[in-house]
Amino acid sequence: MLTKIANPPLPGLVSRRIAFIQASWHGDIVEQARLAFLQEMSCLGQDAACVDIISVPGAFEIPLHARLLAESGRYAAVVAAGLVVNGGIYRHEFVAHAVISGLMQVQLETRVPVLSCVLTPRELFEGEDQHRFFFEHFQIKGKEAAQACIATIASVDTLKPAECLQPI
Repeated sequence: MLTKIANPPLPGLVSRRIAFIQASWHGDIVEQARLAFLQEMSCLGQDAACVDIISVPGAFEIPLHARLLAESGRYAAVVAAGLVVNGGIYRHEFVAHAVISGLMQVQLETRVPVLSCVLTPRELFEGEDQHRFFFEHFQIKGKEAAQACIATIASVDTLKPAECLQPI
């Protein structure tokens, strides 16, 4: 029987914190991204205890929290998870655009990586099959976010002067 051996922690990342913002709307689905993110971080050799979980009411509140967390200087990256669904009115597109644009603006202005597990499907139908699809899809997105988080932090670190890379 083969066993998976966790990768060693990346140099300079072990003592650095990551913020994970999670919207509460559709919480049972969105939570899957957080659980998969933490599990994959552990599989990648990172201490999941270095991840601070911040819950917000909905996706619209995520960019402000991301900005404040990034500006705090305590985090090597910020990860956001939420589900913006089409409730049958035009507001869905405005909210989706505002959230995704806001996250991009935060990382460009603060130079702290911001990763998105905020999904904005056109339709979210009531029903077991649809619920299961998004439930499982958020698991995939959480795992991918962990991998992208580690890779992005390492990549950005190579572009920063050495004095900016001190553990926080």
